[in-house]
Amino acid sequence: MFNPSRLALARRRRGMTKIRLAKAIGLTPRSISGFETRSISPSSETIQALGLALGFPPDFFSGEDLVEPLKESASFRALTSMSAAERDTALAAGAIAFEVASWIGARFELPEPEIPDLRGSTPEAAAAALRSQWGLGELPVSNMIHLLESKGVRVFSLTQECKEVDAFSVWRGKVPFTFLNTMKSGERGRFDAAHELGHLTLHRHGGPGGRNAEIEADRFGAAFLMPEGSVLALGIRNPRVDQLVKLRKRWKVATIALTHRLNALGMITEWHYRHLCIEISRRGFRTSEPEGIPRETSQVLDKVFAALRQEGATKADVARELHLYPVDVEAVVFGLVISSIDGSGSGGSPTRRRPPNLRVV
Repeated sequence: MFNPSRLALARRRRGMTKIRLAKAIGLTPRSISGFETRSISPSSETIQALGLALGFPPDFFSGEDLVEPLKESASFRALTSMSAAERDTALAAGAIAFEVASWIGARFELPEPEIPDLRGSTPEAAAAALRSQWGLGELPVSNMIHLLESKGVRVFSLTQECKEVDAFSVWRGKVPFTFLNTMKSGERGRFDAAHELGHLTLHRHGGPGGRNAEIEADRFGAAFLMPEGSVLALGIRNPRVDQLVKLRKRWKVATIALTHRLNALGMITEWHYRHLCIEISRRGFRTSEPEGIPRETSQVLDKVFAALRQEGATKADVARELHLYPVDVEAVVFGLVISSIDGSGSGGSPTRRRPPNLRVV
């Protein structure tokens, strides 16, 4: 049974307009609109053509409705400068990630969510409260993705078609999801993860909050990664850029992020802050850190794929069960898994008698 909503989602996932899709399969845009509104039923030949043009198996279009992140509930940065197509592509990719997450959740016991509702708190207070609740004290966070996963956050990658999107997070019922741009530097990726944690705990289900919400999430991220006590304890006064490059390694943050934090805590003058920002830009450290850290990867996804490999399961098997091609499964874990599962395979269905408990340490 043809499902029009899946056609619309597939089209958004590929960033295709109705006009472009219609031209690709030799029909009119009115026909595409008719397919998506149920007023016209496509023939089996047309469904084959749609699948070929959009890069989805024909049986993808006959499944049940997929749950897609709502734009009203997703925490996109710079929403005003993002095109509707970029936003829709990211949200449609999120729907694919939801399917992959559900598939994994049905076969593996994942950590339960432990993200408290801290709405109404200041970013600084919320970061301190969460650090206390999680027993982190003033210690640097060794790995942000591992920490999020250990607290029940499902972490996935933004697809390469969404490379202009920094990151976004959303709640699906009681389960928090964070989508990260895995093409960024390790330092930027850590801050993005902390920023999205701020959205999850400060703006729970609140949806886009405009510039103020982004500022709050930035302040939370900075306070969470660089707790006030540990920064003040260093007694930094009027540092040079070279000093900051060395000091930033303690918290695994970008040089500019540490500079912003020192300014926010009143440890440098406004004049010195501006001078440092100019010098950091002049040296090109806003885009590439000297001796940068490697990108963090997912412990949960790595363990899932390792377990599947032991069973002889492949990426193609997972994709087939979800009525997808392997490329879409790979896209939502790109950059998060050190060695992804093989794309070939016999097509067997991986099953388990007892779901294994994936412990994140």
